[in-house]
Amino acid sequence: MHTKPRPSRSAVAHHWRLDPDLVFLNHGSFGACPTPVVEAQQKMRDRIEREPVSFFCDELFHQTDRSRRAIASLTGGRPEDYAFLANATQSVATVLDNALQGIGLPGGKPLGPGDEILINSHEYPACQNIIRRAAARAGAKIVSVELPWLDEPTPVTADQLFEIMMSGVTDRTRLCMVSLITSPTGMIMPVDRLAHALRARGVVTLVDAAHGPGAIEMDVTRLGADFITSNCHKWLCSPKGSAFLYVRPEHQHGFRPMALSNYANAPEGTKNRSKFNLEFDYVGTDDPTARLAIADAVDLVPECAERSWTEIIAHNRELVMRGRDVLLERLGMTAPASDELIGPLAVVPLPDTPPERRDAIAKRPTLYSNALQDNLVANHGVQVPVWVPSAYLGQPFDGKRYIRLSAQVYNTLAQYEYLADALIEELEAEAKL
Repeated sequence: MHTKPRPSRSAVAHHWRLDPDLVFLNHGSFGACPTPVVEAQQKMRDRIEREPVSFFCDELFHQTDRSRRAIASLTGGRPEDYAFLANATQSVATVLDNALQGIGLPGGKPLGPGDEILINSHEYPACQNIIRRAAARAGAKIVSVELPWLDEPTPVTADQLFEIMMSGVTDRTRLCMVSLITSPTGMIMPVDRLAHALRARGVVTLVDAAHGPGAIEMDVTRLGADFITSNCHKWLCSPKGSAFLYVRPEHQHGFRPMALSNYANAPEGTKNRSKFNLEFDYVGTDDPTARLAIADAVDLVPECAERSWTEIIAHNRELVMRGRDVLLERLGMTAPASDELIGPLAVVPLPDTPPERRDAIAKRPTLYSNALQDNLVANHGVQVPVWVPSAYLGQPFDGKRYIRLSAQVYNTLAQYEYLADALIEELEAEAKL
């Protein structure tokens, strides 16, 4: 049990239900929902239980439109171009299921033998799994380009990422999946440039913006991608189980959820909405309150943060960069990515583990990717991810590890300074293994 005094949290941290004995520097993984938003969700649950029939037959659709308008106010586009799902992973699966039928692809031709799907080595593993399954069913080929793992002698740049991605495009490429912000490295990808360049080559773009609204300023129309999905439970701080899928208007005809409900047979205009909205707004009885509370998060999080959304985004970027610089200086490392690629996430490389200790380090039991993360939690009360690129790629441990920092308004610079002390202590302990 760690007994050292914890560093101070921010003045607005009391709005979040995080354990005050925990130094929580991992907002990027699952987010954290402030109390007023949790209470708004519970109020909606109470409403459902008072009269579930009228709710699911009528009010559900009005409340869904409320969240649709709220998210469009932040990320652009028409409200009716958004559908809601439980998470970005399900959204990616839905886009691929439709692509297998040719929906959303040029000419309406289904994915098939000889077609290529472009991804990269930093894509989220679950989404890569979905791509592999779809490619296997279609007989298509996956082309995965290798992005830098932030161990280059000079910082990675947006131009470099753009060129690497475009190098994988051929005359057989039909679909490209790319993250807005990469999960393992926290780099902002040049998605707007990529989407427009790919469109000129006849390639459809699916953007996994799991780190999307509330993380960086984003406008779906400016990005220009065909499909964009985002987890609202991360930087928007809505309840878990809330994500959106934006579909360009020209792709909405025939675009359907993977499960079909009673409304699959209903005509266009039922419930005063398009067939696209109708089918996604009700896919069967579930607890819809997470997605309905997106509207509450849009309104209430700025009140909790005492800042506008634009100010929240700017604050979190500045804070994570300051935290990054603290760790880089204390660890004697250099910035692995140029500042233009930094949003509310920043990766800090750890000193390489010498070859003679790698086996002992890799074999330690862990709940995460590496036991260093377990020890930071157990010995110091710090929750922060330790990324191991070799594990991400399914390869033997090569000695390289990274700390991925997140910054949210409940964090303070003192917490990153505390993390630096904890890291140095744990790395010194590892040196004795």
